[in-house]
Amino acid sequence: MFKVNKLTDYATVVMVDLVSADLARPSQKIANNTGIPYPTVNKLMKDLLQAGLVRSHRGINGGYSLASPAHKITIADIIQAVEGPIALTSCVNNSLDKCSYENFCAVQGRWNRVNKAVVKALKKVTVADMT
Repeated sequence: MFKVNKLTDYATVVMVDLVSADLARPSQKIANNTGIPYPTVNKLMKDLLQAGLVRSHRGINGGYSLASPAHKITIADIIQAVEGPIALTSCVNNSLDKCSYENFCAVQGRWNRVNKAVVKALKKVTVADMT
């Protein structure tokens, strides 16, 4: 089964929650709104901040906000922020986890084509589409 991991799913939920925020939203409020445990929200916010998908605001009205409009942040962006490069097999995207059959694999180039198609599709779906 091909599926995104739970943290990526949660990150998408968090990003959708931030769409409705008029002001910066604290992690605890995000956790309360989404039902995602507070420590998990904190971890996700660090990943999303590092990837440039959210902004951090300090002070009494501090918290997080989207770094770009929701229609410019893609599902591919979120996956890459949480999981790293999108690679369906170990032979695509110059993965460090090399396959022992790589030197004589008959389908390696085809996996690259499939991977590119999946990434292209994920780049077409935005956070705005998920609201």
